[in-house]
Amino acid sequence: MSPTTWMALLGAIGLEVAGTSLLQASAQFTRAWPTAGMAVCYGLAFYLLSIALRQMPVGIAYAIWSGLGVVLISAVGTVVFRQRLDPPAIAGLAMIVGGVLVINLFSRTVGH
Repeated sequence: MSPTTWMALLGAIGLEVAGTSLLQASAQFTRAWPTAGMAVCYGLAFYLLSIALRQMPVGIAYAIWSGLGVVLISAVGTVVFRQRLDPPAIAGLAMIVGGVLVINLFSRTVGH
């Protein structure tokens, strides 16, 4: 798998996390700039995801994209929006990270 594929996927993840953060800041689409930023971030995230899908199977790309997105947006929620995570939530997030690691380190589906 080319570095471009991984860069596109990581960019898609970052933009999805930024878009979701802006969705929270948009206050249900009542604030124009966060709403516009959210739309741009989501659009670019899906574009970069489509680039990653040129070489990566959709199920694997989506598992990595959504799994890391969930973990990162939970971290943003904790730090930026002061949302608390209880122990079961932290355990669940750790399992998501474990799943992404298993896919990337041991699966033959992802080309290394």
